[in-house]
Amino acid sequence: MVHKTKVKIENLNISIGKNHILKNINATIPEKAITVIIGPSGCGKTTLLKSLNRLIDLNPDVKTSGRIMIDNEDILNTHRDITEIRRKMGLLAQRPYPLPMSIYNNIAYGLRISGRKKKKYLNGRVEHYLQQANLWDEVKDRLNEPAARLSIGQQQRLCLARGLAVDPEIILADEPTSALDPLSSQVIEEQFIALKKRYSIVLVTHILRQARRIADHVIFMYLGEVVEQGPAKEIFENPQMEKTQQYFKGAFY
Repeated sequence: MVHKTKVKIENLNISIGKNHILKNINATIPEKAITVIIGPSGCGKTTLLKSLNRLIDLNPDVKTSGRIMIDNEDILNTHRDITEIRRKMGLLAQRPYPLPMSIYNNIAYGLRISGRKKKKYLNGRVEHYLQQANLWDEVKDRLNEPAARLSIGQQQRLCLARGLAVDPEIILADEPTSALDPLSSQVIEEQFIALKKRYSIVLVTHILRQARRIADHVIFMYLGEVVEQGPAKEIFENPQMEKTQQYFKGAFY
């Protein structure tokens, strides 16, 4: 299946202080597909992910050059408010961080901030996003309980639902199952596969088995550079670069 391009990264360089972390990155991220960024620890995967929603800007010593084109707009060189850019992205971190409030309010919070406050509307939206995260049936009778009472796997799905509630176009996920048990991990993976019908998903993982299970498109990084990228089937079954072949054989992590 051929996907349209959602994000195009051109000659991206990112340095923090004296550390040149990303070096001349050129990559594409297809629309309504799961792009998985793989590579050994410290190769720049998370920095690349954070550059997509300008979270990297939070570091005062960061220097960037190049372009990140999202829907033909360069988000590194724009007059638009960064908050507006970030609103296009739902972010799922390694560990779930539910807001210190009820399950219901974790979802309703972002909706209220954007001016949507009618109770009937909020009730419908809260149910909708919890359904999308495959959590509704487990929590529908305890919506007013603190989110902290949920299991860690449920908290991660709650954070996914909260991210979807801001109406993103892209879901960014940084090793979202690393803190979860195998069953909870499977549930999250299944949700990503279901959600790619509506969203472009970019996932950082260090688990090759996971990448093989869910990736449509793969970006393999090593020492801050993109070594190889392309459709998952091609990359996994017939990698062209020796470094990719070595990584798949477990020569380094």
